[in-house]
Amino acid sequence: MRIAEIQKSLREQNLDGWLFYSFRGSDPLALRILQLQKPGIATRRWFYFIPAEGEPTKIVHSIERDKLDELPGKKIVYLLWNNLHESIRETIAGHKRIAMQYSPNNAIPYISRVDAGTIELIKSFGAEIVSSGDLVAQFESVWSPEQFEMNKYSTIKMREILDETFAEIARRIRNDGKTDEYAIQSFMVGLYERDGLDCDNDPPIVAVNANAANPHYQPNKDRFSPMNKGDFVLIDMWAKKKEPKSTYTDITWTGFIGESVPDKYTKIFNVVRDGRDAAIKFVQDNIRAGNTIYGWQVDDAARNSITKAGYGDKFIHRTGHSIGEEVHGNGAHMDNIETHDERRIIPNTSFSIEPGVYLEGDFGVRSEIDMYVTESDAFVLGPPPQTEVVAILKQF
Repeated sequence: MRIAEIQKSLREQNLDGWLFYSFRGSDPLALRILQLQKPGIATRRWFYFIPAEGEPTKIVHSIERDKLDELPGKKIVYLLWNNLHESIRETIAGHKRIAMQYSPNNAIPYISRVDAGTIELIKSFGAEIVSSGDLVAQFESVWSPEQFEMNKYSTIKMREILDETFAEIARRIRNDGKTDEYAIQSFMVGLYERDGLDCDNDPPIVAVNANAANPHYQPNKDRFSPMNKGDFVLIDMWAKKKEPKSTYTDITWTGFIGESVPDKYTKIFNVVRDGRDAAIKFVQDNIRAGNTIYGWQVDDAARNSITKAGYGDKFIHRTGHSIGEEVHGNGAHMDNIETHDERRIIPNTSFSIEPGVYLEGDFGVRSEIDMYVTESDAFVLGPPPQTEVVAILKQF
């Protein structure tokens, strides 16, 4: 258990403690950060308080008194509700600034795991509740050196699978004159299995033409469109190595099933590419200059570029998301549209940059890369980003 590490971070952030709370599994972040095994029966409230200095305290119900036994610290067992309140009051006495899984105005839903009533209760004891967003990012999204090395494998394999997929589309079109989204998706899933990659039963997006204008369209065995010569194709793929603690690779590329790409696709791709590159440059320039940056600022960099090109109203999602052991991780998201993400981008974390322009009923373009940030640098993971729409029948 990383108590000393957590306490060091609390002191660095001028916090007096971190109060974890869960009821019937309401906070999965707590389980992971505290490195708790998934409990069996867990039907009563529990609290775990880590002070910036001193011994932690666990507060558990009398019929589930063993639920936090794997954690260090003093144990308080309660039965009556007023016993619970008094136990919390005594535990946090003298600690003014306390972090909890809370986000003011629910600005960051990923962090808002504690209900309003519990927040009110803790505040009634005289504590100031501070969002644990940056703490969660530190203990949930920071990669170890081993995770970085495992990610190299998935990044290389994903790019190889992308090229194989474009080649397979070309082969099927030349041989049969057509294929379909679900068939190509299934082909890709087979390559994941071959290469030891895991997508958590959430297969890649293969979308043609108007389907590509729906950012979260996903074919399945009952819903898919044919793919023919002259179609525009968007492929969004994510996976990680099938090993404990591995981290995700998440990329999106676009292609055209033909020998040359029509101007209308090139025009929109260039708008998206320039927005992507503006965000990459913003991150790199600021990290290399030693500046602190926040998720919302990266979103602004991409969005401003696309807005200046005249397509701001067609960019209908955030610029990117944290990446870790989950494809949508719990660090800072590159977001100033769905939320105003004020979490810091911290060293040894990864995130996507994936702006898009979606012309409903016609087609949509998204270009996605993954970035990794260190103390003094930021770079794109894996092979170079896409620079033009792939002419599938020419290049494959």
